[in-house]
Amino acid sequence: MPDAEGAAKVRPGTQAPAWSGQLGRVHLTGSWAYGDVYGDQTSYLATFAYDDETGGPEHALVALVDHNIGITKDVFVGGPAGRILEQVRQMVAEDDLTWFREEDPARMHGEVTRHLAVTDDLGDLPAEGSLATDRALVGARLAVLPGSPGDTSTWDAEPLSAADRTALVRSFLASPEAARFGLDAVDGAELASLHFCLSLLLDHAASFPDADPMRWSPAVAGLFLLDWVHRRAVLDMDDAAMLPRVLRGWAAYASRQRGLPASAGTRTDEAIEEMVPEFARLYSTGERRSPATAAVAQLMADGVDPDDPAALDAWIEANRQRLADEGA
Repeated sequence: MPDAEGAAKVRPGTQAPAWSGQLGRVHLTGSWAYGDVYGDQTSYLATFAYDDETGGPEHALVALVDHNIGITKDVFVGGPAGRILEQVRQMVAEDDLTWFREEDPARMHGEVTRHLAVTDDLGDLPAEGSLATDRALVGARLAVLPGSPGDTSTWDAEPLSAADRTALVRSFLASPEAARFGLDAVDGAELASLHFCLSLLLDHAASFPDADPMRWSPAVAGLFLLDWVHRRAVLDMDDAAMLPRVLRGWAAYASRQRGLPASAGTRTDEAIEEMVPEFARLYSTGERRSPATAAVAQLMADGVDPDDPAALDAWIEANRQRLADEGA
């Protein structure tokens, strides 16, 4: 504005800096991906150079995709690009539970953008990241990458059909991992619990944005055993006793099927074993049950079959006032 403070000091005809003409004029010089062997998180890294060196030094975009919560959890744009790339290479080389590869820039474009769209709709941004400061610049750099972010559907896993689930369960029950945990010989009353527990594992895997029934890690096992199953399922005592054993067997089987290092499978198994006391406590208190799960649990405790409409109507009528009070 003409009357703004300091306006008189601005001389007409002052030239813009030499580098201003290069703003946004960059080209891709390389793209890579790296992450943990479990598949919990994938980081994408792309390097860019200005079309004219007056624009500035080569720089890098790094985006962290969290597959457990289905968002781009953090983004960062900085430099020098060579130093960032070397730091990543060194970090991965020192950890046998991580991987590193060159990445198709079109895939990077699609995956980061797809998950970033979910992040953009969050009420609160993930803490301790650069999303608030670097989001606009990240969008500009992603636009330089080839491919369309709308083409990511070809990379999404298809949900398992009923036949696929049955075949997968049969393969597991014939595996050495099932035998190791005594699951190949389960019969009688325990057989129903075994198959119920296996169905819960598959249902939990299908609940992820990037669904994969073979992707189990300490983090995924914790989400399942200490949270999801309490909110989504009603377990009887046989189910609760069976579930940790089934999870340990399945996680070991999945680790072998994916060709993970032995140390990765061991770490997951040890983590599950450490979770069992807390799982048992949550089962006994019911403190993480959803209202719907709590209602079904009460039905079963009262001896009512949820699949019997007449018995269900009678129970609701008898408990109408209590249900209204709890919902208030």
